[in-house]
Amino acid sequence: QIIPRESGGGSVQTGESLTLSCVVTGYTWRSIYAAWFRQVPGKEREALASIYTGGGRPYYDDSVKGRFTISHDGAKNTLYLQMNNLEPNDTGTYYCAADRSTKNGQTWQRAGGYHTWGQGIQVTVSS
Repeated sequence: QIIPRESGGGSVQTGESLTLSCVVTGYTWRSIYAAWFRQVPGKEREALASIYTGGGRPYYDDSVKGRFTISHDGAKNTLYLQMNNLEPNDTGTYYCAADRSTKNGQTWQRAGGYHTWGQGIQVTVSS
């Protein structure tokens, strides 16, 4: 089973930035939906951002819109999440996910719609 690998997490102060990376193999890169999710203990995994690698505008949850940017590099099979102006509420375990099935403005946030998941990486933001 191919498991994506996240990197770039860590501990930062409020207002600082981090960039997460995730290498995803096993897919034709130009035709997948790739996303970032976040989970905190006791809560469901929440979708933060999603992008179709074949083109089109990405989707963002309102909680990160304007602060986070999702992007990808097809030559490296890598998904990125640039996180600026981090807040303590951004603390959690971040997961990358990928899937071939089509997503739209309503379905991109459903965790069950993604077939492949990374192992997760911790991001801690202190005040």
